Amino acid sequence: MLQAHGKTFTMANIIQKVQKPTLVLAHNKTLAGQLYSEFKEFFPENNVEYFVSYYDYYQPEAYIPQSDTYIEKDSSVNDEIDKLRHSATAALFETRDVIIVASVSCIYGLGDPEDYQELSISIRPGMQIERNGMLKKLVNMQYTRSELEFKRGTFRAKGDIVEIYPADESETAIRVEFWGEEIEKISEINPLTGKVVGIRQHVMIFPNSHYATTSEKMKRAIVTIEQEMQERVKYFKENNKLIEAQRIEERTNFDIEMMQETGFCQGIENYSRHISGREPRKQTIYII
Repeated sequence: MLQAHGKTFTMANIIQKVQKPTLVLAHNKTLAGQLYSEFKEFFPENNVEYFVSYYDYYQPEAYIPQSDTYIEKDSSVNDEIDKLRHSATAALFETRDVIIVASVSCIYGLGDPEDYQELSISIRPGMQIERNGMLKKLVNMQYTRSELEFKRGTFRAKGDIVEIYPADESETAIRVEFWGEEIEKISEINPLTGKVVGIRQHVMIFPNSHYATTSEKMKRAIVTIEQEMQERVKYFKENNKLIEAQRIEERTNFDIEMMQETGFCQGIENYSRHISGREPRKQTIYII
């Protein structure tokens, strides 16, 4: 007999009747983990996914102007939770039979879902695509080429064979074999031994970052980031906060340089509004 809270049972019945993709929000990771387990019992044939903050530890950057002390941002990302986040996102694009259990703390700016879908690669045997063209697409999707350390979010290439370790997988990787400019064969392999465990007729490769975007949008974002930076620098200088002005200018310029070179930077989530092209959030003042 299932051991679940009445609220979970009630929600499960609603999901069964509505038959739509469902997002369930919990107060924290602990409760989200409990609900995730319970919903997997209620819906063993469904795609029940887990989407919470992937930080095991997070210390935001800080500056103490009195002593001119800058404390670097420090964080530790849980690789397994990151994989589950990508799995949840991929499930939304691939099927409507999805239940995602998330924590409230995971609600911070992500990239544009349209970019995420546009940058994804759908491959099949017989498909016409250049090997180097695929490698370029993988780089644009924030995958890293690594011949030695084959792990999630990396790929390697040798001759007419390209092996990809998808961001939403932890146990299997994909081997793509080319014949000229055509995909001849797609295999599912053990990433450690390289042994083939299955043959695939279709594979969808999703970006390695939720902030992956097109080069055009990144160029546009850099322009608006620079504009906002100049506004903040002007504000600090007008209020005689010269150290703060210098610090934000140095940090932002460094981030912009990284985004121009690699399409990514540490703390890129802070620029999600610019990348997706959203307008600044208007502040609402309540008078009581």
